[in-house]
Amino acid sequence: GSGTTLKVQAVVSLKADYPLPVLLEVAGLARSTFFYHQARLQAPDPKEKLKTAVTEIFETNHGRYGHRRVHTELLKQGWTVAKKTVLKLMRALQLLCKVRRRKRYNSYQGEQGRIAPNLLNRKFDADAPNQKWVTDVTEFRVGDRKLYLSPVMDLFDRQIISYSVGSSPNLELTNSSLRGALACLEPGQQPLVHSDQGVQYQHASWRVLLSDAGAAQSMSRKGNCY
Repeated sequence: GSGTTLKVQAVVSLKADYPLPVLLEVAGLARSTFFYHQARLQAPDPKEKLKTAVTEIFETNHGRYGHRRVHTELLKQGWTVAKKTVLKLMRALQLLCKVRRRKRYNSYQGEQGRIAPNLLNRKFDADAPNQKWVTDVTEFRVGDRKLYLSPVMDLFDRQIISYSVGSSPNLELTNSSLRGALACLEPGQQPLVHSDQGVQYQHASWRVLLSDAGAAQSMSRKGNCY
């Protein structure tokens, strides 16, 4: 434990002035324990190179990368490392991502619109691309401006297949991200498209885009969009 480590460090620092057997006896350390811990104290940090790589990726990207994006970059560089390890290292190194504040944007209006049933029903897995898509609008503050992001994610591999960004959470924002996603479909693919009950998703223009593509609309129950 840390008590043993402290004793070993004390013995190491006093070794030049006192006979080792006397120090070991006073400290109550076995020779083998002492040499084992001394070797460990002198050994280089096995994660030193990884820490350097993590720090370089973080700084190259101006502190904007969280542990997931740092992890992705490490994989590209040939590292084999778990996301959890990267998160722990970044916390230890105090490399904290400058998160731009974001919040779920709620555009629900009026009574519960029974526009579409909850067909997804929290089954967030798909066994092929373009079977199940989910979408939402997120509000970001960038400086003194508000920006809105409308991504479409494929639940097969959690990939963002289309997105739009704008200064207003209007129909064009959501519809353009949907049009971009629909343009990626192969013939015969008719995805289930899930959203909350935002007013944009209740609008006829959204529903027409879906029906023209043969896609099915799914909506969360109010206040229950995960």
